[in-house]
Amino acid sequence: MARIAGVDLPRNKRTEVGLRYIYGIGPSAARALVERAGVDRARRVQDLTEDEVNRLRRLIENEHKVEGSLRTETSMNIKRLMDIGCYRGLRHRRGLPVRGQRTHTNARTHKGQRRAIAGKKKAPRK
Repeated sequence: MARIAGVDLPRNKRTEVGLRYIYGIGPSAARALVERAGVDRARRVQDLTEDEVNRLRRLIENEHKVEGSLRTETSMNIKRLMDIGCYRGLRHRRGLPVRGQRTHTNARTHKGQRRAIAGKKKAPRK
């Protein structure tokens, strides 16, 4: 079983796809890593030799910020925005969409479940 950056890669997937299970590595980064490590893209994770796993591990450790350190950096960036009180920070603090989406309708995922307003009922139909 290949364990890279504290993540057990799925054994029966192609190496290129298995690397995506590491937080911070997407499709293009996985493809580049496999090519630079000299591993065949079609090989399964379970078929990798120990040497190939070590090459991949070294590349990831030296050139990519993944897992815990990436999550920490992201949360610190959001905390910095909230501390300086910029618009994006206020949106994060209030739990509203940050990137300019409309909130009159939609935005339910970020805003959470609807809250009932006292005294508001639908008008009877005539």
